[in-house]
Amino acid sequence: MRPQDILLPTADGLCCKPGGFHIDPIRPVERALITHGHSDHARAGHGAVLATQETLDMMRLRYGENFAGSTQVISYGEELRLGDVKVKFRPAGHVLGSAQIAVTAKDTCIVASGDYKDAPDPTCAPFELVPCDVFITEATFGLPVFRHGDAALEVKKLLASVALFPERAHLVGAYSLGKAQRVIALLRKAGYDAPIYLHGAMEKITAYYQSRGIDLGELRPAMGMKKAALAGTITLAPPSATSDIWARRFPDPVTAFASGWMRVRARARQGGVELPLVISDHADWDGLTATIAATGAGEIWVTHGQEDALVHWCKTQGLRARPLDLVGYGDEEESEPQPRSEAEA
Repeated sequence: MRPQDILLPTADGLCCKPGGFHIDPIRPVERALITHGHSDHARAGHGAVLATQETLDMMRLRYGENFAGSTQVISYGEELRLGDVKVKFRPAGHVLGSAQIAVTAKDTCIVASGDYKDAPDPTCAPFELVPCDVFITEATFGLPVFRHGDAALEVKKLLASVALFPERAHLVGAYSLGKAQRVIALLRKAGYDAPIYLHGAMEKITAYYQSRGIDLGELRPAMGMKKAALAGTITLAPPSATSDIWARRFPDPVTAFASGWMRVRARARQGGVELPLVISDHADWDGLTATIAATGAGEIWVTHGQEDALVHWCKTQGLRARPLDLVGYGDEEESEPQPRSEAEA
């Protein structure tokens, strides 16, 4: 069976006609398989949703109990038959509950990676390599300039700044699902045991991580704290909150942003980021190319990100490769639901 007979890019997203489902569809469909809980991949309104327990729980937190007509939990490594294909979910290492989806028809296996990273992360299951015939890879950081380095060293930069400026608050912009919890865990691993403060948009998701047995130490809401009491503290907030009126409650804040995009200094300056922290939940250039090679796939489909550069690299390695040109995926922050008012923050 040809790969394009198994999975095909459509206006709704990746469609598996022989299985009767879409993967991470951008519009409501009858049956959706969801790779992870970020809202550019996990949308409400589908007839039926199949995903890991954590992804389904995240969708409930964000969209309410009735986000889909019906839901079904699939565990890592469990195999289900849907129509004429078999599907398995494998850890993607992106955020809690994130999965790659392996779709097999006859002797052909296609793996849709969703978003993934091969770097260590104490807050989610590590990325698992899945040998396949066709690998559908993201390319968010698909340019050679993006080499993320060691996230622990970036956290050391943050702690050095906290020690240097004890009279100032440190306000760290981080996506509320995955990145925030990873930064907290990295701070704890580095020996920082003081309370860490949270923007209101972070609280439910972070509490959910803790309910799944992930130790994040003492966390407190930033709301209601006196300005002077926040000197010398670290607060995590959605990136958009670090530059709005909400940030005025902090004493002379040092604005940081934890993102792979902080490798580009011009982007940090444009965003008014005083302390860029190169911490990403996506694979960098080396991670993308190493993963592609290790899958053993002879054909690579590249989606959402720097598609052209990665397609070119694949071809130089003797691999068949093409961009999928799927729309609707991007920075998690751009599509993250935010509180409706400062009172909720």
